[in-house]
Amino acid sequence: MLSKPLPIRLLSLFPLFLFSSLALAAGSIDGEVERQSVNPTAIAMFLVFVCVTLYISYWASKRTTTSAEFYTAGGGISGLQNGAAIAGDFMSAASFLGITALIYATGIDGMTLALAAFAGWPMMLILLSERVRNLGKVTFTDVVALRLEQTRTRVIAVLGSVSVVVMYLIAQMVGAGKLIELLFGLPYEVAVIIVAALVMAYVAFGGMLATTWVQIVKALLLLSGITIIGVLVLYSVDFNLNELLRQAVDKHPRGDDILTNGVWIDDPIQILTLLVSMMFGTLGLPHILMRLFTVPNMEESRRSAFYASVFIGYFFLLLIVAGFGTIVFVMGNPEYTDSAGKLLGGGNMAAIHLANAVGGDLLMGFMSAVAFATILAVVAGLTVAGSAAISHDLYAQVLCKGKPDPDKEIRLTRIVTLVLGLLAVALGIVFQEQNVAVIATLPMVVAASVNLPILLLSLYWSKLTTRGAVAGAIVGFVSAIGLIIVGPKVWVDIIGFEKALFPYDYPALFTMPAAFLAIWIVSKMDNSKRAQEDRANFEGLVRQSETGRIA
Repeated sequence: MLSKPLPIRLLSLFPLFLFSSLALAAGSIDGEVERQSVNPTAIAMFLVFVCVTLYISYWASKRTTTSAEFYTAGGGISGLQNGAAIAGDFMSAASFLGITALIYATGIDGMTLALAAFAGWPMMLILLSERVRNLGKVTFTDVVALRLEQTRTRVIAVLGSVSVVVMYLIAQMVGAGKLIELLFGLPYEVAVIIVAALVMAYVAFGGMLATTWVQIVKALLLLSGITIIGVLVLYSVDFNLNELLRQAVDKHPRGDDILTNGVWIDDPIQILTLLVSMMFGTLGLPHILMRLFTVPNMEESRRSAFYASVFIGYFFLLLIVAGFGTIVFVMGNPEYTDSAGKLLGGGNMAAIHLANAVGGDLLMGFMSAVAFATILAVVAGLTVAGSAAISHDLYAQVLCKGKPDPDKEIRLTRIVTLVLGLLAVALGIVFQEQNVAVIATLPMVVAASVNLPILLLSLYWSKLTTRGAVAGAIVGFVSAIGLIIVGPKVWVDIIGFEKALFPYDYPALFTMPAAFLAIWIVSKMDNSKRAQEDRANFEGLVRQSETGRIA
């Protein structure tokens, strides 16, 4: 079980820190922010957080001696702790910085991502939380390979997992780089290297245990920080939401249009495929699914999903207040915009400027440190998932047939952690000018098109076969990656062509049904001996998924 003294001692100091921050922030609404200015308060809070989390990693490293402890913290995390950690995983820089920036630019349209993302959690609670926990050991690949042929199933599932992890890393690194560039005056490239180095230290030495507690601390800080901002914004309008919206309409150049749909996206198909990508992509995120294995039993797994839903729902509600608050306090303010009206530090920094506007340097420093903590925690979770996909799913289970050398497995995990860190730096530099909320939606397409179909059908469809799962995953992967590349976000914004070959940014509306259809067709046509075994294994899988006991 998880040793508690260190985290409890650390968290016991938090209420005093939070109270003093709120009291001081409420009395200060000035403080200038310039491009690449240095904020001493932010630097101090950054350093405090880094020291605390590095000590957590050191503490966790003493308790991480086996591969099971590295990947799942030994299964000793409680439902409440894991719910907070899942929320910490999901409440990323893309959410805090990106969605706020979208509301700042487009109004109510920016809420589309938040609502779509949250809609997936009830399905996670009902369809997956208990069954996945009862069937799996380390990764979601363990679940889909349980009734199917091991080698082919694991290889194709790893392809989906690693793709999602790498694409999700891009959004976090962009958010981190822009944040540190703005506050420390460091070059963007140096900023992403710093983030990658810290994350590699957390994961390589502390594994899932360190990552879990970094995420818990980060979730507590982020929820508290967004609460402070929400309270101060609402206080400025006497807690009258209508007045906040009225002032936002008066301030925004689009006027009443920001309270209607169509400012950001005016194509119904584009909106629908975005909703499908976010809603169903959530259910296929490997780093979220992996957290279901860190609890001791299925009851705690269910509690994890419930608490995560509560925390995430509360967070997204306050993001709406913060988003419209940025319009009122930041838009057109010469302290936060240049002569052309563009935000200093880039469009993703609207939330950070709002913190300065309503709470001065102290709140800005606090929220900057929180955003930094958010990025570190999410990148750490992604890195653990990516490392597990290579070292556990491929090396231990495929190459070593389930009997790996423990020392070699841990060593490989740390090497993969280093490689993922270097890859994150490179991709973060390439995509640095993109909105982080938009970037983070792209891996949702792959998760919905590759991971979810094979996971869901392995749990609920008795006719699924190995050939069907492999065919569906390949169709989902190729179509998702292909349509993303020829879509507007890559073909036009990144490559530079004048017009996209595929008109929609997030093609899950088309790629996910294609994957399901391919699985169904190939499975129905498969009459091989392996297919008969796959179907015969379903009854035992259902029994284990419902009871937690192997037949």
